[in-house]
Amino acid sequence: MSNTAIITGGSKRIGRSIALTLAELGYDIALHYNRSRKDALNTQAKIRDFGVKCEIFKADLSDPSQASGLIKDVKKKMPGLELLVNNASVFKEKRFLDVKEKDFDNEFNINFKSPFFLSQQFAKNVSGGMIINLLDARVSKVHTAHFVYNLTKNSLMHLTLMLAKELGPEIRVNAICPGPVLPASGENIRQLKKIAAKTPLKKIGDTSYINSGVRYLVENKFITGEMLFIDGGQHL
Repeated sequence: MSNTAIITGGSKRIGRSIALTLAELGYDIALHYNRSRKDALNTQAKIRDFGVKCEIFKADLSDPSQASGLIKDVKKKMPGLELLVNNASVFKEKRFLDVKEKDFDNEFNINFKSPFFLSQQFAKNVSGGMIINLLDARVSKVHTAHFVYNLTKNSLMHLTLMLAKELGPEIRVNAICPGPVLPASGENIRQLKKIAAKTPLKKIGDTSYINSGVRYLVENKFITGEMLFIDGGQHL
């Protein structure tokens, strides 16, 4: 029975890059998507080029019931499940006074509530393994732009630490905190350059640096509760 990893939001951007990296490491891949079916099929084909299995799973993570059932669906079809990557998230540029209740609920459902219950179902359905949560370098400081997004990522940071303590030794739980690697949807490279210019390394990263972090966390079995900042020093 082959080891399987599930990556939420794995059809494009950082999620796709992580999925391809794990396939290269020999994992069968459960690729989650919501609306990006065409991207999911393209990524599936690339993954299969590594000689591993890849199945795609559709779920709307803004709906808690769909999130809760995703792990069971994957485990039924791919019983070797041992790695969960909580990557899917939404990123809305709204200040505190502009946030509507529907905005709040949507971002918390996708960015925090879904990882919470996906992790719970993962822990209930595997005998051992690992969880990797995708955070943001901005969790190191107090940022009020993108108010709800930052609140969800800070919540997920604390969940990472609590789960590392709660689920050990059977399950290791770690996080990756990306910095200026990819422009947010709707933003261009100039905005990313502005962010990178304020970091100690003064350069934009790329997804290969995230992939290296994933490999490190997967291969080093003595790490849990770690926040791995891959950000050119942005968190400083």
